[in-house]
Amino acid sequence: MMLNSLSVPAVTNQGAKLHHVIQAVDFLGFALSNLKVKPTNLPCRLQRRHPSCIIRLLAVHRRNSTIRTLTFAIPNESDQLESGSFYGCADDQMHLPLEDNENSNHSDAEVVSSLSYSEADLAHTVELLGKQGSLLDKIKAIQLHVLASEQWNASQLQLCHRNYLVSATNLIHYLALRCLDVEQLKDDLSLIGLVNLETANSHVLASLTASIQILENLKSTSLNPEEHIIGGLFSQKGFDQQKYSAFTIPTIRKKASFNRELLLGPPQDSRTTHIMVTIGEEAIESETFITDLIKAGMSIIRINCAHGNPSIWSEIITRVRKSSQMLEKPCRILMDLAGPKLRTGKLKPGPAVMKFSPKKTAAGNVILPAQVWLTHREAGPPPPHLSLDAVIFVDDQEFLTKLEVDDTLRFCDARGKKRRLKISRKFHVFSGTGYVAECSRTAYVQSGTRLYMKGKKVRFPVGQVVDVPATERSIRLRVGDLLIISRGSSSGEDELSASTSGAHRVTCSSGYLFDSVKPGEPIAFDDGKIWGVIQGIGISEIIVSITHAGPKGTKLGSEKSINIPQSNIHFEGFTSKDVMDLEFVATHADMVGVSFVRDTRDIVVLRQELEKRKLPKLGIVLKIETKSGFEKLPLMLLEAMKSSNPLGVMIARGDLAVECGWERLADMQEEILSLCDAAHIPVIWATQVLESLVKSGMPTRAEITDAANGRRVSCVMLNKGKHVAEAVSTLDKILRSNSTKTRADLKPILLCSHLL
Repeated sequence: MMLNSLSVPAVTNQGAKLHHVIQAVDFLGFALSNLKVKPTNLPCRLQRRHPSCIIRLLAVHRRNSTIRTLTFAIPNESDQLESGSFYGCADDQMHLPLEDNENSNHSDAEVVSSLSYSEADLAHTVELLGKQGSLLDKIKAIQLHVLASEQWNASQLQLCHRNYLVSATNLIHYLALRCLDVEQLKDDLSLIGLVNLETANSHVLASLTASIQILENLKSTSLNPEEHIIGGLFSQKGFDQQKYSAFTIPTIRKKASFNRELLLGPPQDSRTTHIMVTIGEEAIESETFITDLIKAGMSIIRINCAHGNPSIWSEIITRVRKSSQMLEKPCRILMDLAGPKLRTGKLKPGPAVMKFSPKKTAAGNVILPAQVWLTHREAGPPPPHLSLDAVIFVDDQEFLTKLEVDDTLRFCDARGKKRRLKISRKFHVFSGTGYVAECSRTAYVQSGTRLYMKGKKVRFPVGQVVDVPATERSIRLRVGDLLIISRGSSSGEDELSASTSGAHRVTCSSGYLFDSVKPGEPIAFDDGKIWGVIQGIGISEIIVSITHAGPKGTKLGSEKSINIPQSNIHFEGFTSKDVMDLEFVATHADMVGVSFVRDTRDIVVLRQELEKRKLPKLGIVLKIETKSGFEKLPLMLLEAMKSSNPLGVMIARGDLAVECGWERLADMQEEILSLCDAAHIPVIWATQVLESLVKSGMPTRAEITDAANGRRVSCVMLNKGKHVAEAVSTLDKILRSNSTKTRADLKPILLCSHLL
């Protein structure tokens, strides 16, 4: 798995003069040449004088003699720094051209490290490492490399806020460790039961130091004192104990916990992982919706600024604050800036008609009548255990209170067909009464439909149906269909239509799409549910041939995502809408989510906007949704650490999978988790967690396993859906599960001797 790290300058054989150069050190074939990173450009110019000595450690890889350099800083005769050119690479290894490679005596992988200690100590160190070094020598060499990387990036670290200095330094240590091929060393350490380097992300230096101390304690006191020179370098001269006192494992754990609570709040009861729920307009349609979610275990709500408006957001936030205070359970608010995301245009709504039908056999016989919830608008939502086909609101609450079980309501539907609703059950809900009514024939109900109850002699009205929502418009795309994307306005609504050629048509208001794509490039819609290939482009139109959709076609509606993973689209980090929305976020939310961050420029702009508004306590959540954002995450974390704002990362798995490929998602997710663990930054796990449970009320087995992995992160996010309250409750139980307790509950099994 590839991981972008800090950029590293390359050393050529015709570099600046070295004061002290040791030509070769062989670590028993310790292969540092198989680098695990793809460097990117990050100029790290040290602003202070460099130590007068350099160690150049040559790690010999017998089968590959390509020279590779991780870091270097060379003082010239005036004791000023000189460095080589910056190189990047596009594959698994870093290939650096050498001008006189044929005349080079050593075509080995180079790792240039720099530490401050005397020439005599340096000579002794290299002499020891030049021998057939032991496991202890290898770990000490890694520690040298880790500390050298820190020193090389000292100027970058000095820019970090003091709250993040330890975390940023450990991130540098982690990146330095990931530069090395330590697979064999991991095996050697595991054989003697020492630290696993794969689990040392959050405390790299402390783990290496502990391993060194343990190995040194295992050595016989009769060994030549010269063999302890390297250890002496760290404990006496080269290793500043006071400086690194903050890097102990307990201190690091406290720091990571502090960063997590600063952003997300304290843990909920016995659960250390927070639950976040995306909330939209449905929150203001029910008085108990938010209260039910908080009771179920939600501790953070997410509002997507791509949908709704400030008046809706204000109402949602007011209800959240009120419910949180009433239940005495904290609930923080994250508001996502929309960012430069490509979306289909907003469509004009369809007719305000509601259809409900009974369930029938293949022969057309009714198995179960349609279940309809009948109530007044202010009465509250139906009980969650009911399985309903429709919800109808009636304007006259007085007549509703007179209804009883077995009463029959009559009405003419939108087509003029006579239909009946029979009251089967009665419930007392939040602030009124609700009824379950059964209908044995298909009906279409619209606002204004009048309901009557037949008495002995006359019919009298019960009320009138109100607030029937408009149907959501969409088109159904099948493989082989043509889709035309036209430029649309950023405001207003568009009609979905078919052109004269038979192609379907949608709009997109972003000019980036039309200016950047090329024929032959793939394009995806609605988080990858629909795929196509661009056949032709024009000034105001793009023609797409659909290559992937469901067997019966897949619906494409308004405001659905558009992704072009292979196009080089240059977005502005902050849109004008984002700047306007930030004004609202600054006064109402606890955290701001920054969508589609791609490089450090986006972070710089965000920091400037926050500093302009004097918002040092507003939490920042970097949403990793693109390949560029993933590859440049270490640099963006270091840039974000320059401010005091609480910091977190969201793994937006929907867009990330579409942009980078489904097969890479799991590995990319692991890399992001490891990076954030090293930086002591909390992670939010998002997109399609318990998706089937949220939408249909029944989870898949794979979803349960995925949700259980959420214990590894600081927060798990659920999207909105019909059964979201049930999903929150289920996720709460999963996250509270304690594997240690489970193991304790298992009773030992005693086998009789005759069974052996």
